[in-house]
Order: sequence, then C-alpha cells, then structure tokens
Amino acid sequence: MHGDVIRRLEQTKDLLGHIHTAGNPGRGELDDSQEIQYAPIMKKLVELKYTGYVGQEFIPRATRWTG
Repeated sequence: MHGDVIRRLEQTKDLLGHIHTAGNPGRGELDDSQEIQYAPIMKKLVELKYTGYVGQEFIPRATRWTG
C-alpha cells in the first residue's frame, strides 16, 4: 500500500475480498506502539460498506502470556 492505506482502500474498494492486518514494525499487537493506526482504517472500511472478513495477524508480547 506504500504508506497510503486509506486512499488505496478507496481506490480498490470494488476489488476487496479480504483484509489482512498486521502491526508494523514486527507484526506486533495492534496498539499505540505501531506505525499503522487501525481505528481510522476500520472506520473507512465501514464508510465504504465493506462486508468481507478482516483477519488479524500478530506476534503477542511474551510479557502478556503466562503459562
């Protein structure tokens, strides 16, 4: 998407069949430490009336998991 995610979503809305998210950098959890802020992206998908799936990939932080 070359750093212009929302504009590309608008341009390709008729071609979208599946959205796959991941944190950047490092495919981390989608939080405020990531470069990409997904709240505005999800709002845009709602505005575009996107009805497909959104898959979320992430590598969880070890400090959050106890065994």
